[in-house]
Amino acid sequence: MRIAVLDDYLQLSQRLADWSRVQQQAEVTVFDRHLGEEEAVRELADFDAVCHLRERMAMPASLIDRLPRLKLIVVTGFEHRTLDLAAAAQRGILVTRAPNKGEGLHATPELAWGLILSLARKIPQSAAGMKQGAWQLHAGSVLRGKTLGLLGLGRIGRCMVPIARAFGMEVLAWSSRLTPEEAAAAGATWAAKDELLARSDYVSLHLVLGERSRHTIAARELALMKPGACLVNTARAGLVDEAALLHALQNRLIAGAGLDVFEHEPLPADHPFRRLDNAILTPHLGYTVEESLRAFYAATVECLEAWLCGTPIRVVEPTTIPETKP
Repeated sequence: MRIAVLDDYLQLSQRLADWSRVQQQAEVTVFDRHLGEEEAVRELADFDAVCHLRERMAMPASLIDRLPRLKLIVVTGFEHRTLDLAAAAQRGILVTRAPNKGEGLHATPELAWGLILSLARKIPQSAAGMKQGAWQLHAGSVLRGKTLGLLGLGRIGRCMVPIARAFGMEVLAWSSRLTPEEAAAAGATWAAKDELLARSDYVSLHLVLGERSRHTIAARELALMKPGACLVNTARAGLVDEAALLHALQNRLIAGAGLDVFEHEPLPADHPFRRLDNAILTPHLGYTVEESLRAFYAATVECLEAWLCGTPIRVVEPTTIPETKP
């Protein structure tokens, strides 16, 4: 029996969970680099089970159908939009879920604030300059008195509000179903989307990704933003039209962007985002904290142990994966 742990870039899976009982019954192999589809076909051909970390690796039908020994896929989190559940079901492959219980809820909003502060005070540029022997290179700006616009006021969006208030910022919020009363209860002021974009100094995305919300920020929306405003996306890459954002940043239509999520991950080494001096990029760190990873890997081990004993738990049916949560 062979089990693959995929995309464990930081090699934390074995340290953050107890795999001893699984290893008594199976050989566990950890992949600490991303596998493209053709490489995955070669590397995973002899594995009986694979363990995913969120959406790091896509498993379309074209891959699933070429893994002849595959019997189990363990997915982490509450959804896995890049897994073809129907293809797995057609092959008789069991899919089980390894969720966390909110251990990393504050990780993403904390990162969003890290990006906002970095944009405001030019921290990455100044830190890099210090390493190169330079001294003061940039003058930043304070957050007090500025306006934060939240597109999405779900669990993560609501976490942004008290921090903004502590900085002395005005907070506007919008989503397609948000009411003024709900916004007020969370400590924010409801605004129409166009008004929010026009008034905000920082726009932070915290929306559910679905067909209606795809490209919520595109060329039209970017044109509504102030020339000195910044966009922050720690939610889902599909919420933003990347080509439109690239154009806006290259032509200084907005001041900057802080991005943690990308249409293609890992972000290609030659991607033009990497060459922008007004974009702060992080490698999908939103949930990548030890608290979240410990919960994911512990739940993964539970799924594997149950499956190896013939009593699988948290089985995912083809219709039970919800849309991405905010």
